[in-house]
Amino acid sequence: MKKIILAASAIAIMTGSALASASEGVVAKFNSDVRVITLENGKSYTIPRHIGLPQVQVGDKVTINTKSDDADQVTSVLRAL
Repeated sequence: MKKIILAASAIAIMTGSALASASEGVVAKFNSDVRVITLENGKSYTIPRHIGLPQVQVGDKVTINTKSDDADQVTSVLRAL
């Protein structure tokens, strides 16, 4: 029974990490009022209010993590130092 639980846990962990994707880029525009980040490649991301947002400025390099099954659903924003 313990082996089944361990195997199921391992599968769940591997599946969770496979469902995330990340986009890296340089901020071209940032509208803090509506929390929209536009990268230099033209892709825009709306950051939900419940997601922590570091202080972002035009020219900053960021990584925007999204759910791979819904690329528009942002899960986190990280700013490179």
